[in-house]
Amino acid sequence: MLITDKNIEDYILSHSDREDALLAELSRETNVKIYHPRRLSGHMIGLSIGMFCRMIKPGRVLEIGTFTGYASICIARNIGEGSILYTIEINDELTGFAGRFFEKAGVSGKIRLIIGDALKIIPSIDEMFDLVYIDGNKKEYPDYYHAVFDKLLPGGYIIADNVLWDGKVLTSEPESGDHFTRGIKAFNDLVANDDRVEKLIIPVGDGLMVIRKLY
Repeated sequence: MLITDKNIEDYILSHSDREDALLAELSRETNVKIYHPRRLSGHMIGLSIGMFCRMIKPGRVLEIGTFTGYASICIARNIGEGSILYTIEINDELTGFAGRFFEKAGVSGKIRLIIGDALKIIPSIDEMFDLVYIDGNKKEYPDYYHAVFDKLLPGGYIIADNVLWDGKVLTSEPESGDHFTRGIKAFNDLVANDDRVEKLIIPVGDGLMVIRKLY
């Protein structure tokens, strides 16, 4: 089930690793200074993506949607020396904010922050990836999937955030202007019907889709 009960969420967090001081500061500053702070990945998703990185041990990671860098730091901290995270953010006004926290976290040497449209940038990156984390524009999720698939190594993983979208994915026909819900639903259906991958939706946070490329 989607975790909507605050008591359940609090219980989960009280039995998980605590958020450290730097990430707590990043969260506070994002909420005070940045427009649409709900886009922040947050502690539960940060823990999850960090754990996945320790399990997968990726050499090359691609993140679509940096925002203020919370998930980026969680990824960079949990990949090995010599590994690189390429993270793409369309809003150039966030560069200084995220970069400052990358420096404070001591992970700037592992991160390549690229500003621009991910769908235009991805084809120009001369890398093959072990892990792709999708948390960008929700209406473009299907396009991201197509864009990254051939750059993902066999056995590699795609992890997509917000795939339950506050439960709106259960809406049979989203409102005409609700492009985000339509994009998420289209992405979920696309992955569900792709026999080139294994897939699982984990109801943590707003829903994580974990996808493993078979070949």
